[in-house]
Amino acid sequence: MIVMNRKLRRIYLLVLFLFTLTMLSTTTYAWFTSNRIVTVNTINVHVAASGGIEISADGTNWKSIITPEDITNVHATTYPTSVNQIPYTLEPVSSGLEVDTTTGYLKMYYGTTDNNATGDYILTSTRSIETEGNGSSNDGKFIVFDLFFKVSSDTQLYLTSNSKVTYMNNETGKGIANATRIVFVNEGTVPAGTDLSEIQSLKGATNNTVYSWEPNYDIHTTAAVNHANNLYGIITQTENANRIIYDGIIEEIAKADNVLLRNAKGAYFPTKFKTVNIDYYTRNDFTAYVPVFTLESGITKMRIYMWIEGQDVDCENDASYDDIQFDLQLTVNPS
Repeated sequence: MIVMNRKLRRIYLLVLFLFTLTMLSTTTYAWFTSNRIVTVNTINVHVAASGGIEISADGTNWKSIITPEDITNVHATTYPTSVNQIPYTLEPVSSGLEVDTTTGYLKMYYGTTDNNATGDYILTSTRSIETEGNGSSNDGKFIVFDLFFKVSSDTQLYLTSNSKVTYMNNETGKGIANATRIVFVNEGTVPAGTDLSEIQSLKGATNNTVYSWEPNYDIHTTAAVNHANNLYGIITQTENANRIIYDGIIEEIAKADNVLLRNAKGAYFPTKFKTVNIDYYTRNDFTAYVPVFTLESGITKMRIYMWIEGQDVDCENDASYDDIQFDLQLTVNPS
């Protein structure tokens, strides 16, 4: 039985994602390489809806509570064209938040470091395209899945102060929670009652329907502060820091391109990188609700991405030993 207090009853839409990520050991310079992975021990997804908002993992079975099993099981049952990727291990990737309009997918790039002929560290990258599967059967580098929302009128959503990326068991982390991103990709809206095949096949996302969130922008570890200064020439601090602008990868990078890590930005390689526009960025202890995107009346397909951003200065060697969790709550209540 679910018991809701008075405050929770005022929240029309509550979305809670809890991802426990265990960081393992490694040795590299800046980006994590293949021996530097994140193990996903458990994934608990709880989606609760009320007040006229309904949520579905397949666009046809509307529920008030959605579990991880709802997301991972739909491919074999009611959503055979789903591409929900929830792998057992994760590795840092980067995105300039550009959409592949053929598939509706966000363009994601898996980066690795190497040495050039003079011994400098360089960055290479390859496109990482999601595939259906979960656990050890999937070798994806990031988490992504579809959710469907049904509303009877245009509805503004807010990111609540319970949304955060923190360390498990109240431990003091080594910084990887500060390099995470959560992105919502709106694939389109159709009227309620539309044929299910049309609902599930929505893929009308554009660069203008991508909504990005960067948590914990204001804190860094001492190692990350030194990494930012020594590698990129960026001066920051451990607390109350200003948000650091970064460039995401927008194209594959070959070793022959000789992209030095310190030059991994659009100013040097405009066809490989671009400055990322973050729509919502929050302090690690923010309290005011943040207005995010609006759902149009009807059924909306939303593709949700979660990853560790390799171009973030907090993605460095000392940050590899943490257990972290993502908590995401969306509500129609502005406070």
